[in-house]
Amino acid sequence: MDDKLMLMIPGPTPVPEKVLSAMAKHPIGHRSGDFSKIQAEIVENLKWLHQTQNDVLILAASGTGAMEAGIINFLSAGDRVLVGCNGKFGDRWAEVCDAYGVNAERITAEWGQPLGPEQFRERLERDREKQIKAVIITHSETSAGVINDLETINRHVKAHGEALIIVDTVTSLGATNVPVDEWGLDVVGSGSQKGYMMPPGLGFVSVSAKAWEAYKTAKLPRYYLDLGKYRKSAAKDTTPFTPAINLFFALQTALQMMKAEGLETIFARHHRQSRATRSAIAALGLPLFTTDECSSPAITAVAPDRVDAEQIRSVMRKRFDIALAGGQDHLKGKIFRIGHLGFVADRDILSAIAALEATLQELGYESFSPGAGIAAAAKSFNAL
Repeated sequence: MDDKLMLMIPGPTPVPEKVLSAMAKHPIGHRSGDFSKIQAEIVENLKWLHQTQNDVLILAASGTGAMEAGIINFLSAGDRVLVGCNGKFGDRWAEVCDAYGVNAERITAEWGQPLGPEQFRERLERDREKQIKAVIITHSETSAGVINDLETINRHVKAHGEALIIVDTVTSLGATNVPVDEWGLDVVGSGSQKGYMMPPGLGFVSVSAKAWEAYKTAKLPRYYLDLGKYRKSAAKDTTPFTPAINLFFALQTALQMMKAEGLETIFARHHRQSRATRSAIAALGLPLFTTDECSSPAITAVAPDRVDAEQIRSVMRKRFDIALAGGQDHLKGKIFRIGHLGFVADRDILSAIAALEATLQELGYESFSPGAGIAAAAKSFNAL
């Protein structure tokens, strides 16, 4: 059956009909008063979502573009930074630093394991001459289904006193608590196709006063991604370059929906669905790739040992029109990932688990009692 695809991946995520309908409106002039009113509303609601009074700037870019902007606007070639690497995206930010001549010292953990806050503490405390200019962290590392202890790592950065904290919240903002002002986060990047419940195409960067001070002396080349230009234009409710106008319509609607649901309700929904999914996977006898303590609320990573991960994904897609994510890099073919990020309801989790049970039976996997996954997910939902 056509047009029944169900996205259960970490992005792009499902998009509400109201958001899709908003995108279908005719464009308006981006230098008009009408557009400025929309931008003013959007920025106010972005600050609500980020829990900040800092600037929140909007780019026509993906989350990667937002993070690249968040790195190059506040650093110079040769600067020493610490980059947390326990998945594909942490590795990516280190590669961005390498590309611009920033001296990236990688602090690593195995994929599926969280970054160790003590490693950051030790490196930062040894830096008595305050040469470390920034610490770059991926909060929710969806390539491995892990959430890192940003709050603790950030405390060590704050104790250092000089270093900026630059954070990839691409799959954590809008899924779990990221109180930018309370924690004093300096640069926070995210992307529209995740917790924002809209298509790809917009990137967001929150910038603190401390980061703007660093901007004044940063010397890396930048033009389109020069956040100073965006800040100057945003003060007048406009943009320095042509924006993705119809995505602004979508963003306006998505943020209105999120505000109506409420932050605490949004966070509780993501954590509830994560727990239910993990309970179901365990009941099916499939090994989880991460522990409960460090599992991302955006995605559940599964490492099947008696059935092929890619066969599971293939049958789910062909028989049930449900898209699951595969493993990346060295985990390709070894894990599959079930997304529960953004516009996902409890019934979507139940539908995906039911289809997964049927898929496992089709593939001859017999290490569970039929209905065990559904029963475990339902019990988890009913307990809350």
